Amino acid sequence: MCTERKLTRLDRVFTRLDREPERPAHIDVPRMTRHRIVLFAATLAFYGAIVWAVLITSWLVRLDWQVMFFRPYQQWAEIHAFVDYYVVLGQRGPTAVMVAAWLGWRSWRQHTLRPLLALGVSLLLLNITVGAAKLGMGRLGPHYATTIGSNEMWLGGDIFPSGHTANAVVTWGILAYLASTPRARRWLSALSAVTSLGVGLSTVYLGTHWLSDVLLGWAAGLLILLALPWFEPLIARSESWIFDLRDRRRTRRADALPAAPTPAEAPVLLKPLATAGDEEAAAREASPAARAARPTAYHLAPSPHTIRAERTPGTSAGGRRPPHTDRVTRGASPAARPLTGG
Repeated sequence: MCTERKLTRLDRVFTRLDREPERPAHIDVPRMTRHRIVLFAATLAFYGAIVWAVLITSWLVRLDWQVMFFRPYQQWAEIHAFVDYYVVLGQRGPTAVMVAAWLGWRSWRQHTLRPLLALGVSLLLLNITVGAAKLGMGRLGPHYATTIGSNEMWLGGDIFPSGHTANAVVTWGILAYLASTPRARRWLSALSAVTSLGVGLSTVYLGTHWLSDVLLGWAAGLLILLALPWFEPLIARSESWIFDLRDRRRTRRADALPAAPTPAEAPVLLKPLATAGDEEAAAREASPAARAARPTAYHLAPSPHTIRAERTPGTSAGGRRPPHTDRVTRGASPAARPLTGG
């Protein structure tokens, strides 16, 4: 009896994760050092300064209007097609899919769920913080501005800070955050900074964001990356919980499967079901006295056989016809029949 369960795709993935990592086992996990705390505090102060400068309609708002009236998409119209494609690097859907694919391969190679969990935590923080700021301040974009020179705050908009810019900082910066070596972290940090800078300027070029929106988006994304070490214990506990849940699921499946029969039990399992009377008859037949008193059995044909003398004699033609009383043999005179009547 075959009791082995066929492995599913999820079981094969977890089996792969259980094996020893192919990359270095002790990958450096960023910690909230004093240097990082200073950067976080400075970025937070920059974030507050940008919001305050927009609220009081300072020189930054005047600069926003000057850039809007400059209309970069008309001044450099020849790069408009390229910018339309480049700004996709800041859209949440395509970038999240691309980065998740890369980090999924990293998780497969390193046999850990930390890269994917770190991406999930960063995107969750991005949606909460940036989304709340957008809805809370309600600033209108350049294409929907109502009063020249105003900050366009609390008018039902959702562009402050720039979501494209913050998303570019987080999704591409998470690759540098999860780098295995310091050299890779430096190169990826520079690459993500250039990419997010280009995405922010692309939104200003297209006229979908004010310049101050982009500045606040850079600060919002950088705050999330700098705060990620505080969430590393949560990521570790989540990974442990997922693996524990996997182990409990395997245990329940193993308990639900029937146990494999031992060699001594296998003939019993293969016997047909018998009634109590059949078992008593089999016990009587198995006793030595019953075997001694049992007559010798011969294999006989199902139909009865007779000796040749008992068989019906054959006719002259060799056929075995039944005898007829009203027939006579050839050459013999027939016997006189009695006359009837008068």
